[in-house]
Amino acid sequence: MYEVIWHGRGGQGVVIASQILAESAYLQGFKGVTSAPTFGPERRGAPLTASTRISDMPIRTFSQIGKADIAVVLDPSLLAIVDVLGSLKPNGLLLINTAQKADEVKITGCACIATLDAAAVAVRFGLIKESSPMVNTPMLGVLSRASGLVSLEHLEKGLKWKLSGEAATANIAAVRAAYEEASLKTTPSA
Repeated sequence: MYEVIWHGRGGQGVVIASQILAESAYLQGFKGVTSAPTFGPERRGAPLTASTRISDMPIRTFSQIGKADIAVVLDPSLLAIVDVLGSLKPNGLLLINTAQKADEVKITGCACIATLDAAAVAVRFGLIKESSPMVNTPMLGVLSRASGLVSLEHLEKGLKWKLSGEAATANIAAVRAAYEEASLKTTPSA
């Protein structure tokens, strides 16, 4: 089983990204997929998480994820206020929306770091909501490239499941660009 935890802020599409990943994995042929938000007193801009589980076998676990294989950070400011590495297995994959290249990120304790300036990609493809770039779908492209867990083709199918028309077209273009532009670095293990 693969476990993914999404760290973001209210309004960034954390829950939708988790759902799209789960649907994409299902369309790819995984037998077990779950997507679950973590809700509390969150409001727009407040830190929140969502999780995705993907397995070749049916999933019977519905608890919150303790330690994920992959952590996706939609807002890099969360690294200073949330224990992101505490939610990641020691040799996990850390994906960060940041203008820094992966080899510029000074974080240890994970096997691989992948970065992308997802905000710039979102702006380039017109993925703006309430004056904010929607970085969730570009980060799906980074996840596909860095993990190989779900193919780009199946992410596109998952996006078409959730979105339609011009919204689907723009998001698919952003996912493709993110896949190509992601910066990856293997790090010394913890």
